[in-house]
Amino acid sequence: MNHDPYIVKPGDQISLIKDYNPGYKCEFHQKGDAVKKLKVGILQLAKYQDILYAQNTYSLLIIFQAMDAAGKDSTIKHVMSGVNPQGCQVFSFKSPSEEELDHDYLWRSMKSLPERGRIGIFNRSYYEELLIVRVHPEILKKQQLPNFPQDNHIWKQRFEEINNFEKYLFNNGVIVLKFFLNVSKSMQKRRFLERIESPEKNWKLSVSDVRERAFWDDYMDAYEQVFNHTSTEFAPWYIVPADRKWFTRLVVADIICQKLQELNLQYPQMSEEHKQQLLAAKKTLEAEN
Repeated sequence: MNHDPYIVKPGDQISLIKDYNPGYKCEFHQKGDAVKKLKVGILQLAKYQDILYAQNTYSLLIIFQAMDAAGKDSTIKHVMSGVNPQGCQVFSFKSPSEEELDHDYLWRSMKSLPERGRIGIFNRSYYEELLIVRVHPEILKKQQLPNFPQDNHIWKQRFEEINNFEKYLFNNGVIVLKFFLNVSKSMQKRRFLERIESPEKNWKLSVSDVRERAFWDDYMDAYEQVFNHTSTEFAPWYIVPADRKWFTRLVVADIICQKLQELNLQYPQMSEEHKQQLLAAKKTLEAEN
């Protein structure tokens, strides 16, 4: 699959409305065709994860950002359905606790970074500090910052800090993949109504989720600023159409598999001494009655 339609090239100044269609589905006209391809991708991902875990050199950090009801949870559930739970960790970042507010804004994310050989998934992330905090500046005032920055300086500062943080991760073997699931406002409304009408889905919707729709344009502006300033060669952003969940899952799985393939992962090579030890162990086992 060609990933060019989804990637934000470093240095580009994109417009979500003009440049990215939430309903885009590439050449897939039938859901069934995409589902079949996704199954292949899930098997490939399981294979790559096994080698990643065995090699124990790299780790993979997958970040999901989106408006509510874009399908983050279901994408994680389906795409990662074939991986070994021992090698995968998922963290969902809600409003910071009092303890987290007593630290810098990256602290809770640093604690949750994946170990070597593992896949870490952030369902929302430190990018919330450039999104909801920007849309609702009253949150920023509660962060007990010294010398509170004025105007837009705080955002420029955080763009730089996050880029430096991700470069540090990359230099130390943490591969960062960042996905924005791009759902349309009309599709979000439809999914909200489905959650209200389905008792088993009522828990997934709060009144505050609906209230946030009033800030839709503000969020789109904030997201565009994030993409324009933090999509880099070492940690680019992928804007994935999210009006069709089956297509979203396929694109995400394909990008993850390609990234792992590019790492040229290999199972550890045994030393001659280790091989001889295994042969000796084999003889011992075969000699048992």
